[in-house]
Amino acid sequence: MKKLITHFIKYPVAGNVIILAFFILGYIGMTSMPSSFFPLQESKFININVVYFGASPQEIEEGVVLKIENNLRGLLGIDRFTSSSSENSASIKVEAVKGYDVDILLADVKNAVDKVPSFPAEMEPPVVAKQETINKAISMVIAGQSIDLITLKNMARQVETELRAIDGISQVDISGFPDEEILIAVKEDVLRRYELGFQDVAKAVSSANLLITGGSVKTKQEEYLIRLRNKSYYAKELENIVVKAFPNGAQVKLLDVADISDSWSETPNRSYFNGNPSVTIDVNTTNQEDLIKAAENTLIYVKEFNAKNQNVTLSVTSDRSITIVQRTELLLRNGIQGVFLVLVFLSLFLRPRLAAWVAFGLPISFLGMFMVVNYLDVTINVLSLFGMIIVIGILVDDGIVIAENIFHHYEKGKTRIQAAIDGTMEVIPAITSAILTTIIAFSTFFFLDGGVGEFFMEVSIVVILTLAFSLLEAFIILPAHIAHSKVLTPDQKTYKFNVWGDKMMNYMRDKVYTPSLTWALKYKPISFSILISFFLITLGAMQGGIIKGTFFPTMASDRVSVKLTMPQGVNPDETDSLISVVEAAAWVVNKQFSE
Repeated sequence: MKKLITHFIKYPVAGNVIILAFFILGYIGMTSMPSSFFPLQESKFININVVYFGASPQEIEEGVVLKIENNLRGLLGIDRFTSSSSENSASIKVEAVKGYDVDILLADVKNAVDKVPSFPAEMEPPVVAKQETINKAISMVIAGQSIDLITLKNMARQVETELRAIDGISQVDISGFPDEEILIAVKEDVLRRYELGFQDVAKAVSSANLLITGGSVKTKQEEYLIRLRNKSYYAKELENIVVKAFPNGAQVKLLDVADISDSWSETPNRSYFNGNPSVTIDVNTTNQEDLIKAAENTLIYVKEFNAKNQNVTLSVTSDRSITIVQRTELLLRNGIQGVFLVLVFLSLFLRPRLAAWVAFGLPISFLGMFMVVNYLDVTINVLSLFGMIIVIGILVDDGIVIAENIFHHYEKGKTRIQAAIDGTMEVIPAITSAILTTIIAFSTFFFLDGGVGEFFMEVSIVVILTLAFSLLEAFIILPAHIAHSKVLTPDQKTYKFNVWGDKMMNYMRDKVYTPSLTWALKYKPISFSILISFFLITLGAMQGGIIKGTFFPTMASDRVSVKLTMPQGVNPDETDSLISVVEAAAWVVNKQFSE
C-alpha cells in the first residue's frame, strides 16, 4: 500500500489521468441513468382473475377460489398466496419465493388452475398472468362543460393514440367510464303479432352479427382465404337484421320488433373533475422507460392539446416527476452547501488551499459512483437520491483527517513529499476501519428478506460505492495534490481568520475538552454510569411511548382523499347523492380557506 501511495505522490500525472477518467465516465454514467419513482423491481407476483356475473362473494369463494387454492398448495416456488372475493369477481395473488424463476412458476400455476375438475357453467374462463411492473408517471383528466361522456371517451382514445406515438411512452390507460353496450329492447306485443319469441330475436342477431374465418381454397395459381366479416359495433348497423321472412317476400326486421340504441353498461363507473364529467388518462412507464422524460413529453403534449382545443381541456392531476426533480434539486443544494461549509471551516482552522483540495473529493466520489451504478440497474429515484443526500455528510471526513495530518507532518519540518507519505500512512488504519464500519452498517439491507430489502437496496449500493470511491480518492489522489500544492510551502500566507481560528481551537482544547477528558478518566465509574443512564433513559422512553416509532414517517400531503364505502347492492343514485354532499362541503371549505 505504501508503494502505491508513494508512486501517486511522486508522479501526480497518474492521479490526474484517473480524475479525467472519473469526469468523463462519471458524466456519461450520470446522464445515461434512467429515472423512476421507486427502485425498479422484477415482478414476482402472478394474478389469477375470475369473473362470474351474478354471483355473490360467498358463491365465488366456495365454488371457485377454494378449488384453485387447494391445487396451489404444495407448489414449488410459492412463498404465499392471498385471495379476495367480491360481487361478480375474485382475484388470487401468488407471490414467488425470492430468487425463483417466475416464468416457471407461472406455468405451474396455470397447470394447477387447469386441474380444477369443474367450475360453474356461467363463469368465464379464469385469466392467469404474471403481474407486469408498471410505474405511474403522470395522470390527467380530459373534461369540459356540457360535453357528453361519449365525446370525452372518443377524444380520450385520440389522446391515447397520440401519446403512444411519442418516443418513450408505451403504457397509456384511460378510465372513468363504463363499457359501451348495444341495448335491444324487444316489444312483446309486436313479437306476439308476428308469432315470434325472444329466442328467435337472439338467434337472428347472433347469426347475422359474425366475424369468423371459413378456411381457405387452394388453386394452382393462388390461395383464397374465406372470411366472413359482418360484425356490427353500433345500434344503427343492427336495425336491418332480418328476424323473420314470409313466403311472399315480406320481412320482419329487428327495428320492427325492438328499440335499438347505443348505451352504457349498468356498471356505475364514472369520474368527475370540478363537477364536470371527465375521463382519466394515466401515463405509465415500464422498467425500460424513463419516468422524467415521459412526464416532460406528456406535459408538452398537454400544452399543445389545450392550445388547439377550446371546449375541452387536459388537466394534470398527478405528476410524480415533480418529486424526483425536487429531490435532485435538494441533492444539488446539499452538495453545494456541503462544499461551502468544508471550504469555510477548513479554511478557518487550516488553510484555504487545503480546504479546496478536500472539498474536491466530494464530486470525484460521486462521479466514481455514477460510473458503476448504471451497470447495477440503479435508477434516479427517491431512494437512490436519498442515499446520495445521506452520504454527502460522510464523504469529506476521511479527506479532512488525511489533509490535517499531512499538514501536521509538514509543520514538523518534513519535506512535502515525505509529509504526504507519512501523514497518509499514519491514518490509513483508522480511516479504513471508520469507512468499513459505515459500509457494513449499510450492507445489512442486502440480507433482508422480502420487499423491504429489495426496496432499500439501492440506498446501500449508492452509499457503499460513494464511500469506496471516497476512500480511493483520499488515499491516492488527495495526498498527491496536497504534496504538490502551494499550501506546503514556507511562503504560504497566513490569514487573520486563521490566527483567530487557532486561538478559538486552542481555547476549546485547553479550557473545555482537556478538563472534561481529565475528569472522565479520573472518575471512570461515574463517567461510564452516565453513559449507561442515558442509554437506559432512551430505552425507557421508547418502551413508554414517549419516543414513538413508525415504519414510514407521516408526511404532509397536498391533497385530501375521501373514501365512501356503501353496502353491497346500494343503488348508484343514492351513492351519487352522498358524494354530492361531500363535494359541496369541499367547495365550502375551499372558499373559507381561500378567503
